[in-house]
Amino acid sequence: MAFDGITIANIVRDLQHDLDGGRIYKIAQTESDELFVTVKTNVENIRQRKIFMSADASLPLIYMTETNKQAPMTAPGFCMLLRKHIQNGRLLSITQPGLERIVRMEIEHMDEMGDMRHKTLLIELMGKYSNIIFIDEDNKIIDAIKHIPASVSSIREVLPGRDYFVPETQNKKNPLDLNQTDFAVTIRGKGMPLFKAIYGSYTGISPIISQEICYRAGVDSDKSAAALSDNEFEAVYNSFAGIMDDVKNGNFKPCIAYVNGSPKEYAAIELTLFSGANDSEVKFFDNISELLESYYAEKNAVTRIRQKSVDLRKIVSNALERNSKKLDQQLAQMKDTQKRDKYRLYGELLNVYGYNVEPKAKSVTVNDYNTGNDITIPLDPTLTASQNAKKFYDRYTKLKRTAEALEDQIEETRQAVSYLESANHNLNIARQEGDLAAIREELVMAGFIKKKGNDKNNGRGKGQAKVTSKPFHYISSDGFDIYVGKNNNQNDELTFKVANGGDWWFHAKGCPGSHVVLITKGQEVPDRAFEEAGSLAAYYSKAESQGKVEIDYLQRKNVKKPGGAKPGFVVYYTNYSMIAVADISNLKKVE
Repeated sequence: MAFDGITIANIVRDLQHDLDGGRIYKIAQTESDELFVTVKTNVENIRQRKIFMSADASLPLIYMTETNKQAPMTAPGFCMLLRKHIQNGRLLSITQPGLERIVRMEIEHMDEMGDMRHKTLLIELMGKYSNIIFIDEDNKIIDAIKHIPASVSSIREVLPGRDYFVPETQNKKNPLDLNQTDFAVTIRGKGMPLFKAIYGSYTGISPIISQEICYRAGVDSDKSAAALSDNEFEAVYNSFAGIMDDVKNGNFKPCIAYVNGSPKEYAAIELTLFSGANDSEVKFFDNISELLESYYAEKNAVTRIRQKSVDLRKIVSNALERNSKKLDQQLAQMKDTQKRDKYRLYGELLNVYGYNVEPKAKSVTVNDYNTGNDITIPLDPTLTASQNAKKFYDRYTKLKRTAEALEDQIEETRQAVSYLESANHNLNIARQEGDLAAIREELVMAGFIKKKGNDKNNGRGKGQAKVTSKPFHYISSDGFDIYVGKNNNQNDELTFKVANGGDWWFHAKGCPGSHVVLITKGQEVPDRAFEEAGSLAAYYSKAESQGKVEIDYLQRKNVKKPGGAKPGFVVYYTNYSMIAVADISNLKKVE
């Protein structure tokens, strides 16, 4: 799914319609590479619009939104600079150069002396090269949300005082200037699949749009561009030109194509290549911002949380590796102690048959009265038979004590490994900073993170509001409340405080996963509710990628927590089982 030049053309068209002539009301920098800009508009029935823009290397975005995001108490320097220069400024124009992945916002504002000045805010959405750059009327960079020195890029420095320019896009052509003669020269001589020749030659064209061009032309997208017949070439050109005419005229139809219920591709134009297939569905949106927010909002949140959880992931990963190695060593030691019964038998037999042992003998063969078979016992020739017997008894006693101690140690280490695997799973499903804070606090209590002095804020800075984490809450198709724990403390709370004895409890069998509770309120539960709760247990488990997951479920009253067990650890001895599909797309989530 590509954030391509056509998608940006659609966004720019919408921004022009809603925001041209509007005044910049608020500017907030919610992340190191992310801005929210609120604009008071001149459009009837639209008081204001918020623009979300992100220069995140893995997920660069820009769209209009109605949502808010908490900004830091102290604004970063780039945000303060923008507020100083362009807050209350008027948007003169919003444009896109060619079909480049760039949005230009021309802004008029009053400086400290009362003179009218002109500035430009550029949002470059180019993957790892994405940036938000602020320039003056002389095309000089005032500042950027990311500084790029010469040591990072030899092509273009992005630093205050440098001239701004758009780097060459691999000599690609502007598709808005498309003509048949140039298209023939550009495409027909390339001995590569046609769709690759198109998106590799023209700016702002993604692979899926290239395939759509070929599909509309009725030409195999994998056919060599050099092998096109005249009729095929003309059909491809007309298809390409038709799409470019739609872009020029603002005829967009934002849509997401779903395959087997999962989003496969999106585009700002209709994706006809997915139409008619039995396993495909195309969903249209009123505007491109709605589409992008729908598709990327959760993905962006996951990306951000993953970036912020790097330190916790490293702590959990290291502790898990350490405890896994420890468990392997303990199991190997336990295996060695299995020799203890052999040593006990040697001692017993030497006490019975010791009179047959010759002095300085290195071994003796005697009859094992337990099995009736002969057995050869190795001896220390410097010791007597009774001394050898005592030596074997001493070995037996030592290994027996070791085995008894190892039993407790192995169980403790197994619980630690299980706990850390569940903590790793909890980090994977975390969606908010409050979720990470709860996991960190849990790891502190479990002893995997050292508590810093008398830190009562659990690592929060002064002036920051306390963050909280709540379980996921879903409503089944039949109206039953279903809760999913995000961390081990929440799992315990859901299981033993929220759920009553008659409520139902679900968990993926034999792997880390969330506790899921289905609240019955004394009502009879239909099969569909059980299936949906099982799907949630499958989805929020380590086995989610397998698609179908075996789920244990039982009434909550039969779930027990052993004394002294780590958070989230429970036992049960009677349960039902089901195979659940890890698909929760039809379930209603309560925010």
